[in-house]
Amino acid sequence: MSKIKVATVWLDGCSGCHMSFLDMDERLLELGSQFDLVFSPLVDFKTYPESVDVALVEGAISSVEDEHKIHHIRKHTKFLLAMGDCAVTGNVPALRNPFGPLPVLQRAYYENASAQPQTPTTFVPALLDKVRPIHEFVKVDMYLPGCPPSADTFYTVLSDLLAGRTPDIASLTRFGA
Repeated sequence: MSKIKVATVWLDGCSGCHMSFLDMDERLLELGSQFDLVFSPLVDFKTYPESVDVALVEGAISSVEDEHKIHHIRKHTKFLLAMGDCAVTGNVPALRNPFGPLPVLQRAYYENASAQPQTPTTFVPALLDKVRPIHEFVKVDMYLPGCPPSADTFYTVLSDLLAGRTPDIASLTRFGA
């Protein structure tokens, strides 16, 4: 019997969800015996596989690149879990929404430039007018709020999913916790 194929993805966020995922410590090894991690910023795979069983997606959609990625991920994933408050609501990355992307680029790349101003398009993918949560672009199968969700929450959710059970998210976490 083949193992479940799991991917983790990091879009516009702080990587706190991935750090919390790693905080499962030895429990990650226990769970890892039940799945293959086929794509993640934690490993060296560069191409998202054609078929993924479960994708844990961290971060909001803030750029054209993020939007392209989330559509590609959804197309090749059976079960998509929005991981953390940024993926679920937009959270901190969405704080730029009242201002739009131009003032952010102006401040970061022109006002603070040294002798030679930098060109934002060299370093930053084309930004969307608004940062938005994942579900505004694709179907999300499960939401895991928290900033970030705790390692215990990740362990319980993954254990349940791997066992074919539906986790009781409301009993595990809440927004911002």
